[in-house]
Amino acid sequence: MSFGQALLPEFDHEMAGVRRTLERVPEEKFDWRPHPKSGTMGWLASHLATLPAFAVRTIEAESFEIAPAGQPPSGPPKLKTRQEVLETFDKNRHAARAAIAGASDEHLMKTWTLLYNGQTVFALPRAAVLRGPFMNHTIHHRAQLGVYLRLNDLPVPALYGPSADEAFS
Repeated sequence: MSFGQALLPEFDHEMAGVRRTLERVPEEKFDWRPHPKSGTMGWLASHLATLPAFAVRTIEAESFEIAPAGQPPSGPPKLKTRQEVLETFDKNRHAARAAIAGASDEHLMKTWTLLYNGQTVFALPRAAVLRGPFMNHTIHHRAQLGVYLRLNDLPVPALYGPSADEAFS
């Protein structure tokens, strides 16, 4: 079994949890943030909706520059509705799954580099980028969004077992 094929069950499980979490984000709370230094709920939902595109970029390109030529990072697009968030996430999730499923082990062992203003942040085999910076980063932000939901008395979905709001199904 290839690395990509081995990663797909975990990818599917985690992406289903992301979608269930995104489904809970109310549009009227898109501008809410727990602290002035924190991103808004809408920013966080938009970031999660676009993160699967990072997996595609990791497979298709040699590198990615976050802030080329000293430009500020662009960040995720500002998605304005929950429907737009879900549609963007679904499109990106399906593209990421297809890219992972189609990647050979040989290709996934080639180095991929993340740059920030011309400086290397990391250079890792693509397989390691998919498992670490992509999957772990997604899980981190999904959990962050779960805290945002809790702080707004919104139901948190069951992910790895029941939550205080939902039995595990």
